[in-house]
Amino acid sequence: MLACEQAASRAPDRSHQPATTNAPATALVAASAADTTPVAPTGSAEVIALQKEPRPIRALYINRFAAQSSKKMQHLIAIADSTEINAFVIDIKDEFGLNWHSSDPLLQRNEGKMGKVANLPALVDTLRAHGILPIARMVVFKDSVAARNNPDHVIRKPDGTPWKDKKGLTWVNPYSRAIWDYNFRVADEAVKMGFGEIQFDYVRFPEPYKSLPPQVFPEAAGRSKADALNDLLKTARARYDKMGVRMTADIFGLVTTVRGPLEVGQDWEKISPAVDVVLPMVYPSLYPHGSFGIRIPNAEPHKTIFIAITSARTRDAKLGITIPEHVRPWLQAFTLGAPHYGPAEIEAEKQAVYDAGYDGWVLWNPGSKYDEFLPALSKKFESHKKSPPLPLPPNTPLD
Repeated sequence: MLACEQAASRAPDRSHQPATTNAPATALVAASAADTTPVAPTGSAEVIALQKEPRPIRALYINRFAAQSSKKMQHLIAIADSTEINAFVIDIKDEFGLNWHSSDPLLQRNEGKMGKVANLPALVDTLRAHGILPIARMVVFKDSVAARNNPDHVIRKPDGTPWKDKKGLTWVNPYSRAIWDYNFRVADEAVKMGFGEIQFDYVRFPEPYKSLPPQVFPEAAGRSKADALNDLLKTARARYDKMGVRMTADIFGLVTTVRGPLEVGQDWEKISPAVDVVLPMVYPSLYPHGSFGIRIPNAEPHKTIFIAITSARTRDAKLGITIPEHVRPWLQAFTLGAPHYGPAEIEAEKQAVYDAGYDGWVLWNPGSKYDEFLPALSKKFESHKKSPPLPLPPNTPLD
């Protein structure tokens, strides 16, 4: 699931772990041959334009189980056909492994035992025919299946044994080039199936809670966490630019306003220039009380998101990034604490994005259930972003 832990990750990155381990160095995932032949987009003229041009994306998140259900997908496609929705962010690789059966033996080894979409290429073709851009969501480092099958490439404890998070999960090592290559191999196949955007999620390190053993990262070689993520994303972007698709990344919402890297390695100034689009998860329910001077951010979705996204736009400007729609926030389509989130809250969140100068967003509902929010969706796509964007109120605190 996206971003459940962002509030615990706020401190700066201060850990530079030694690059030593007792584990053998042999990789169980082979390096991927870089076949970056461009893949011609198919489908309606609208979906081809969405892929080839920096147009606004308004998307729904589709989890692995919804993608496997023909009935649910028919319903979700009908929602897109009758509203402003023009893209689906679909789980193709999550904490449970892959969401389709690959013919690649190396991918089969790491696909996991959970159910899978019976015919993912056919689903992609259907979406494109309906003018819906398919976006491939990939959980990168919180990958317990790859960790279990590739024990040489996991985060370790000082004694050399695998490190586990609070849920008992082992993470793959973000410094491992073999793990990078495995994820590239997954993404390559997604592009060849017709996905028009590769979206990395959990492109970060796990939280180094004081109650857990220290984390040791083989292959770090003195690099900071932020530099490792920057290197990964730059490498991926160059690869998928050649193949004709966007390379994007999900990050904690706090990254838009916190200066310097979080302990999980995410740093706006390192990540934003390295991707085509950055997707901050600005869910109001995850901001601590008092953030931005707001007593309960969850009760003020417009103000919370407007401040967070305006900060992102301001920092992009300082980096010289002027690409339209370079920031595409994840919006909260679920209830976590009071108040209950319904159509009015979705409308407030969307308006905050428009007021900050952007037109695109993605709705996150962990169960991919959106019927409650349909009154908040426009019947057709129209631009609503403010140009110029609205300014922040004077003396707005950004932390």
